[in-house]
Amino acid sequence: MAEASAPHADEMVGESLAQVEGALPAGARSRLAEAGSDGRKLFTSDLSVNEFLLLRHAGFRPLGLVLGSSIYRLGLSSRVRAGAGEMKELSQAMYSARERAMTRMEAEADLLGADGVVGVHLDVRLRDFGKNLVEFVAIGTAIAADTPGDWRTPAGKPFTSDLSGQDFWALLQTGYAPRGLVLGNCVYHVGRFASSRAIGQTVEVTGFTQGMYAAREAAMARMEAEAVALEAEGIVGVDIEESNHVWGSHVIEFLAIGTAVTPLPDAVESLLIPHLVLPVEG
Repeated sequence: MAEASAPHADEMVGESLAQVEGALPAGARSRLAEAGSDGRKLFTSDLSVNEFLLLRHAGFRPLGLVLGSSIYRLGLSSRVRAGAGEMKELSQAMYSARERAMTRMEAEADLLGADGVVGVHLDVRLRDFGKNLVEFVAIGTAIAADTPGDWRTPAGKPFTSDLSGQDFWALLQTGYAPRGLVLGNCVYHVGRFASSRAIGQTVEVTGFTQGMYAAREAAMARMEAEAVALEAEGIVGVDIEESNHVWGSHVIEFLAIGTAVTPLPDAVESLLIPHLVLPVEG
């Protein structure tokens, strides 16, 4: 069965934000340094017009599109067992790859003086210039508050969130703020066997059920552990994704991801009242 211990960033990467900033490509550093030079205050973003409008209404302004990437070779480095269970080395590698991409994205946001990053997307892209090469990409829009506030994480990094501009605005209206994008994963090997008693019958294959259940629970527990480390009150927008990546059908990664949130100090209760809207179609 999969274990609930979490492969956290401080166990595997060991890079400070300053170290990552120094390792950013020269082109990225030059682009970020020139943003807003000569009084232009030019920004780039992947915000829609509605998201931009609500972001400004919430008292934030976009600073620029920020990204980070990390390319890993994903192989089955350890011998695949006949039975089922977590492949801990792959769980660690997949976590580390995403964490490096996110840390580099945060470093770009830090160079822009951002308070946080919204609309973060984590993509996994197969590359055909090498066997089993996969690029992990983190991209989002760096933002800054019009008035100073305690928006950064306890570690002093810009907060990250996969909330859309609309959801970010709505979250603030409820008296909460994003603390950080949190995730947990578990790479699980589904054994290449079947219960002889289940052949030709419509019955539950309990071994598979329990294994898949445990893998999802491990991913969820690790995500929750990250939120606790950020001193968050809860997690919103949780999604559980599954993918085989380059390993074939018997190796599956379960990824749990969401935005950890915390109450705003001295927050005023929102006056927003939800209304039912029925679309009219001809």
